[in-house]
Amino acid sequence: ISYVFNAAYDGIVVQAVFFTFADLFIMLLLYRFRIIRVTDKLRSVIVAATLCIAIVYLVNFVMSFFGARIPFLYGSSPLSIGISVVIVVIASLNLLLDFDFMEKGEAYNMPKYFEWYAAFGLLVTLVWLYLEILKLLSKIKSRD
Repeated sequence: ISYVFNAAYDGIVVQAVFFTFADLFIMLLLYRFRIIRVTDKLRSVIVAATLCIAIVYLVNFVMSFFGARIPFLYGSSPLSIGISVVIVVIASLNLLLDFDFMEKGEAYNMPKYFEWYAAFGLLVTLVWLYLEILKLLSKIKSRD
């Protein structure tokens, strides 16, 4: 969380917001024009990758109780920046799953309250994407 406060002073918060909404718009266009199709195989790959990221974050959280942490999550090395780029890409791909959920919900005439589930899922994905882009930009900025 410290990167959020440090980023406010570096002026990269606006950049992170811009990149988050640009990413949302690009992924929406890719989904809408069927350039990327959400198949069962793609869905399972995205879910598996997201679960792997969640496990790494959970392990890092538990390690933080003992004063340790996974170094490539917080450093500014090329490996750390590369890992952040991969996480941003996976977070972006999760937008496709959100769009697909919304479209299938409409096609299957799901009850009205499922709109809230879809909106909440999209919001969670956007917040995660924003935080990861912010972390990536602060890592790049700290290399200067």
